[in-house]
Amino acid sequence: MRAAPAVDGAIAGAVGSAALNVVSYLDIALRGRPASSTPEQTAGKLADAAHVDLGPGEKAANRRSGLGPIIGYGTGIAAGALFGILAARRRVPLPLAVGVLGGGVMATSDGSLAALRISDPRTWSAKDWVSDVLPHLAYGAAAAATWWRLRPPSRRG
Repeated sequence: MRAAPAVDGAIAGAVGSAALNVVSYLDIALRGRPASSTPEQTAGKLADAAHVDLGPGEKAANRRSGLGPIIGYGTGIAAGALFGILAARRRVPLPLAVGVLGGGVMATSDGSLAALRISDPRTWSAKDWVSDVLPHLAYGAAAAATWWRLRPPSRRG
């Protein structure tokens, strides 16, 4: 297997992650809502599960604050790389790529929240779902468009 599709997918995933963050921060700015604490909670739960001491009080909080977004970017980049490997020799229509990428990252992040008992998506309001779907749709659109730019149909298969 050649590494180029995975690398191109990872690049697409990074672009998608940036788009997800921009849309999330726009939502925060427009609605005046607080930032989500779930990335930091996820970092804390994962550190606990791995028996990693993040330090005392404020240092631990700062580390969780830094690790949360890194986990998010890691998820987005890994999803893009996986998509790149799976789509390397296929003609995935752009709308399908948007759905697969955005939906896959959303399922991964929301599933993680549920598995770690940070949040239960079954209890979310319609507004909560919109706040979750739109950034993930932006992820999917940006990642898929980047994939298509880096790997046009003439370079596949």
